[in-house]
Amino acid sequence: MTAPSLQPTRPHHPALAAFVRFVICGGGVGVASSGVLVLLHDRMPLALANALVTVVSTLIATELHSRVSFRSGRSGWAVHLQSGLTVAVSYAFTTGALLCLYAIRSEPSTLVQQSVYLSASALAGAGRFALLRVVVFGERKAAGTRGASLGKASVAMAA
Repeated sequence: MTAPSLQPTRPHHPALAAFVRFVICGGGVGVASSGVLVLLHDRMPLALANALVTVVSTLIATELHSRVSFRSGRSGWAVHLQSGLTVAVSYAFTTGALLCLYAIRSEPSTLVQQSVYLSASALAGAGRFALLRVVVFGERKAAGTRGASLGKASVAMAA
């Protein structure tokens, strides 16, 4: 007699699994970055502090996303540069959100500041996920291959 095998109740979705890993890795780095931003805010201008935190956290997060989130195996400075371009938009977005906050409230509480920063970071992160998954860490076609090859999933979907 063989033991019954457990069948998953839902099909496995690689994009959803990658997104969960992306959120855990990026969120952890983001929360740590938020704390560092609070520490640096009184020591230097906000835009400079955010730039410094963004650069360091991007290097760390790119390595985590390559190895853990997308499990791509791609690495090197080209990947960091591509990821860095997505972060440039995130930097502008988070800095803009904080500058808007300071235009509305000259001295917001740390809680309000962090809420704005983390909310802007989450929105920018969703956009980054899409770009990183498709452009930076997406599957590359081998040079010289033409057309799509049919795998089991393609054939099953067509049937």
